[in-house]
Amino acid sequence: MISASDFRNGVTFEMDGKVMQVVEFQHVKPGKGAAFVRTKMKNIITGGVTETSFNPTAKFEQAFVERKDMEYSYNDGDLYYFMDMETYDMLPISKDLLGDSFKFVKENMSCKVMSYKGSVFGVEPPNFVDLEVTETDPGFKGDTATNVTKPAILETGAEIKVPLFINPGDKIKIDTRTGEYLERCKA
Repeated sequence: MISASDFRNGVTFEMDGKVMQVVEFQHVKPGKGAAFVRTKMKNIITGGVTETSFNPTAKFEQAFVERKDMEYSYNDGDLYYFMDMETYDMLPISKDLLGDSFKFVKENMSCKVMSYKGSVFGVEPPNFVDLEVTETDPGFKGDTATNVTKPAILETGAEIKVPLFINPGDKIKIDTRTGEYLERCKA
């Protein structure tokens, strides 16, 4: 059990049958009246964010979310197979649990598979990945206008915006959380 007065950023707990994670918290002690804990929390399964105030003595069941490193192996239709690196067991995960950022993951890449009480609810790709550009318009010498971008298709099939100097065959670093180009990788 965990009380609302013990809330810290990142703490996970169960509330009304849902698994919540504290995003922000603030202990408030007004001059008049009882103290309370103002909390911004995220439902880690659906991703919805809510704000609520709790009595500091309110008790909740602590939730332990398991994050396990697994390697993406292959997909077969709507099932994506991940391999446990310790036991070499294959775990099939449905396409709808993967999320948008999975479009930057290629085979044999390590991801964090998140589960609660044995049921998988999400897959977290690495924050940064290096991928090769397969298609984009060629850059032109002297075309160095700042902040001008063009569309590029990556080896995973994902499409992002890249600076004009990027050419097909270049390896680039991408932030999977935002889907943005970061830099060209050194050869």
